[in-house]
Amino acid sequence: MTKERLYLFDTTLRDGAQTSGIDFSVDEKIAITDLLERLGVDYIEGGYPGANPTDTKFFSEKRTQKAIFTAFGMTKRAGRSISNDPGVQMVLQSAADATCYVAKSWDYHVDIALKCTNEENLESIADTVKASVDAGKEAMIDCEHFFDGYKANPDYALACAKTAYEAGARWVVLCDTNGGTLPHEVTEIVNAVMQVVPGSNLGIHAHDDTGHAVANTLAAVVAGVRQVQGTLNGIGERCGNANMITLIPNMLLKKPYCDLVELGIKVEDLTELTAISRSFDEILNRSSNVHAPYVGANAFATKAGIHASAILKNPDTYEHIPPEMVGNQRRVLVSDQAGKSNLLNELKRLGVDADKADPRVDRLLAEVKELEAQGFAYEAADASFELLARRRLHSVPDYFDVLSFRTGVERRYNALGERVTVSEAVVKVEVDGETFMSVAEGNGPVNALDLSLRKDLGKYQSLIADLELIDYKVRILNGGTSAITRVLIESQNKKTGKRWFTVGVSENIVDASFQALVDSVRYCIFKANELETA
Repeated sequence: MTKERLYLFDTTLRDGAQTSGIDFSVDEKIAITDLLERLGVDYIEGGYPGANPTDTKFFSEKRTQKAIFTAFGMTKRAGRSISNDPGVQMVLQSAADATCYVAKSWDYHVDIALKCTNEENLESIADTVKASVDAGKEAMIDCEHFFDGYKANPDYALACAKTAYEAGARWVVLCDTNGGTLPHEVTEIVNAVMQVVPGSNLGIHAHDDTGHAVANTLAAVVAGVRQVQGTLNGIGERCGNANMITLIPNMLLKKPYCDLVELGIKVEDLTELTAISRSFDEILNRSSNVHAPYVGANAFATKAGIHASAILKNPDTYEHIPPEMVGNQRRVLVSDQAGKSNLLNELKRLGVDADKADPRVDRLLAEVKELEAQGFAYEAADASFELLARRRLHSVPDYFDVLSFRTGVERRYNALGERVTVSEAVVKVEVDGETFMSVAEGNGPVNALDLSLRKDLGKYQSLIADLELIDYKVRILNGGTSAITRVLIESQNKKTGKRWFTVGVSENIVDASFQALVDSVRYCIFKANELETA
């Protein structure tokens, strides 16, 4: 049987951004886009240009290398022309490859929210799709509240979908906006829609308010839709959206989905799934769900007893897939083999040569496990991990030694009589036997340390001229006043645009921050030297 192509549409940066407590910066959106490209989704919906300064800036240039960069918007307002609708125009004028406009498909909302006639709403859908096609962008329509609208007035809901398709929409997406639809209803309604729109042009957007977002999405795939929408780790408004991290392995590994459709992602690509999921949580500065399917720390964990005994004899007895397939690991076994497999995969991704038979790999694995037990998180700090691995497996120098550092905070009055708080830092380093001491002021102790450290590194100074710190996150790993603190820093080379993450852990937040700063500077020097010798 010939498989049909199924397209993955990620809406983490738009619909996921509606999650309570989540507010992405432009830099965070760029970092998450990199994760999504690494995952291999087909479409990345980045937000709503014109709705806020963050999204407008994000869409000022194309942010994807492989995925179709997609902008979200609303269909034109009734009574206005396309050219006279600022919201539509901002989307059309953005750097997006595709547009996804939301349209009302429940007549109740047309009356209450849009305050226009059903016919005017259909006209707005058609005109907006045609404008997107004329602008050279792939056009999509999200039929908001489609399933509830179908239950209330099936003829009108179908008319909305049909109008979008006939106007030239590549995708007509059926949205369970309130999340109250069940799988059997999805199947029935998708079958009805396919009488007016081919499945090859239909998508599904499910919310998780009844806990069925993934199940509803899978039901829609079996019924015939060929685009699925979801978010990383299932974030989203209220109870969240369909979890892309769960959907992808289900469709690649489970029947009937793996027999029906093929993705742009291959089975062998799943080894990065756990790392990507956990890296995303680190960007959000939150703990990962240990019980998450496939990628949670407990997804393949078994307590002592008959289950553990059976797994020790044969893992197939209590595991639906080998955890290594999704980059996770079994927690009941004493063996380090699963851990070594993950380590070797990550080394390969980073371009670090390693032989699995090399005893240094085993020592590196043991060291990583010990450091992670102390609080280090290397899934999200690839630069710190790469430096550690290259030191242990090859010969990467430290470039400079930190002899000492100190920082202080002073509150005082400036010349204008205004009360200000100033931080000062002093850093003393040694480069090839020569000592350099630098002093800098900043708007906080970490900023002052960063400026002081990068002020004078002797012969390496030119190599870090384009280095800048762009994000800083703190996680408290346990309670109390002596809590262990983990700091994650994102840095960038302004010239090349390359970004990297480093990590530090300590009972002292300033010390943890300085560890991450030093790693960032050393990584920058290493990459610059690597380019010079390439």
